[in-house]
This record gives sequence, C-alpha cells and structure tokens, in this order.
Amino acid sequence: MSSPRISRSPRFQPRRFWPPLFWTNPEARCLPGLLWPASALVAACAAARQKKPGWKAPVPVLCCGNISVGGTGKTTVVLDIVARLQKRGVAVHALTRGYGGRIKTTTQVDAARHTAQDVGDEALLLAQCCPTWVGGDRAASARAAVAAGAACLIMDDGFQNPGLHKDMSLLVVDGVAGLGNGHVLPAGPLREKPENALRRASAVLLIGEDETGVLERYAPVLPSVLQARLQTGQDVEALRGTRCIAFAGLGRPSKFFEGLREAGVSPVQCLAFPDHYFYTDQDMTHLVSLAREADAQLVTTPKDTVRFPPAFRKQLRTVGVGLFWQDQAAPEALLDRLLNPVRA
Repeated sequence: MSSPRISRSPRFQPRRFWPPLFWTNPEARCLPGLLWPASALVAACAAARQKKPGWKAPVPVLCCGNISVGGTGKTTVVLDIVARLQKRGVAVHALTRGYGGRIKTTTQVDAARHTAQDVGDEALLLAQCCPTWVGGDRAASARAAVAAGAACLIMDDGFQNPGLHKDMSLLVVDGVAGLGNGHVLPAGPLREKPENALRRASAVLLIGEDETGVLERYAPVLPSVLQARLQTGQDVEALRGTRCIAFAGLGRPSKFFEGLREAGVSPVQCLAFPDHYFYTDQDMTHLVSLAREADAQLVTTPKDTVRFPPAFRKQLRTVGVGLFWQDQAAPEALLDRLLNPVRA
C-alpha cells in the first residue's frame, strides 16, 4: 500500500517555524561548527540555572520533560499518568507553561471559558482530565494548586525550569527523532547538554523504537529506561474504508499519519503544519475546499482540534492516541516510588 506524500503547508504564522534540517543530521559539521560559540553559551546558562534551588512543595511532584525542543509525546505521557493516579484516588493537578497562550500569570484553566489562544492547546487537553494550571512561574502554580487541594503535581514540561523542586523527573525521548544531531541550541535542537540532563533524570521513557541509537550512545549516564509506543485510539475504527485527508500541527506530524496507516486508515492526502500552529480563517477555508474536492473526511488530532473554534470542530473527525507500555508494571512502579519514596 503506497503512502500519500506529506505536504508542508505554506500557510503558517511567522512565529511558528520548521526546525532546520541540520538539527536532525548527526553528520552535519559546517553549520553546527559555526554556531558552536552560541551553543556553548546556551549550555553554560542552562547548567548555571540548575544550581538554583527550587521551592519544595508539600506534595509529590513529577516532571515529564525532554531535552529537545519540539514534541516528543510528553502530554500523552502526562495524560496516561494522570489517569493512573486518578485510578488510585489521588487528587492530581497538572502544571504547564501554557505554550502559545497569551496568559502568562498563574491561572487555573477553564475549558469552558479559555481558548487555545489564551492558555495553549496542551493546557486545554489536560484540563479535560484534571485541574490544570498555566503560568511561567511553576512555583506559583504549584502553590495555587496545593491551596486548591492537589495531593500530587504533574508537570508537563519544565525539566529545565529550576523554580519548582522535582521529586521525580521522567525524561521523554522520541525513538525516531532521538536527540537530533546531539548539539545544544542553536547548533542543534537540545536545550542543554544531554549528559547533564540524563544525570538529573530519575528515568528515561523511550517512545517507539530506538532508531538513532540513543540508548547505546548514552549508556554510561542513562538512568533506568522505560519503553512505550503510541497507540491510536479506538475512534479510528470508524474511519476504515473512508476517504480521509489527515492534517496535524505537531512536533513530528508524521507520527500521526503513520499511526493512521498502521490502524488501517490510508489518507488520500496528509498535510503537516508547525507545532502549536494556530489555524487561520484561510486555513479553514482551504481545508474544507480540499475535503470537498476529494470527497474526503478531515481527520486530525485532539491537540489540533482544540485550536479551532467550536463551530469548525463539527467538520472534523478527531483521532486520539494513547500509550502502550512495553512493561505494563513499569509506570505503576514509578508511581509507587513517587508516592511512597521511603517504602519504595
């Protein structure tokens, strides 16, 4: 079965960008070399920030973070862990910066009132499952959450943010993308030196196959390694045999398209947008036109759906993803350590 060509939409806002290709090429030498002085400065600043002590919350804090810019599946991991904690009867609250949103101060997300432009798309997804707080000051968000009754805090991103003490940090790595070319910004996609990050992490969660050899390359400094894969939700079953146009604005949109094909859905066209992309009226008109011309259904992700106005969402079919852990006991053991550190 042939795969449709993935098109990058030219319609995107200037503040959203495609990562440069040399970020993904470990063999690249010229541009990373030229940018090395700036990378060394970024790495030094990142290391210095980690020396600052953060506020210690009176409840357990788990951070799901990453080393690289762009999507690795952190929010999917957070949603999985939130569901597990709720099953245990734990009052869990989520903390996120609210990337892409205009609200910068500590605010509890109200899914009925806030939009993605207010708080970001990830915050809206989290707020559908548990109380969620946005704001750049993670300690302030944590204090507000604890005052509101949180018995456990889950951070979506913030691994490099020293403002809040983490009792446990789960570093999420995309198996296909790995750590890119291994260089720190701007010579590569990394926010800090990988060796420093891996030494601070409690565990690494590798999502998908290790196609870039991360586990072997960093074996001397790796903490415990957990593995999982993304699994398309059951809502995809209704799309089998249906003509579809798939589109997504993610860190790696191809993950969504591949998941559809693995589930037996072969889109007639796939459109890739930048991560956290806010769709314009022109984009919506263009998408509807494409679907009409191809006599196809528009299919996208939950993260994309929440960026559209409610009226337009009625024209979309949303297909979510979940996490399938290689060792089903691993996430529960992780939570045992988080909630009962002495006993575990």
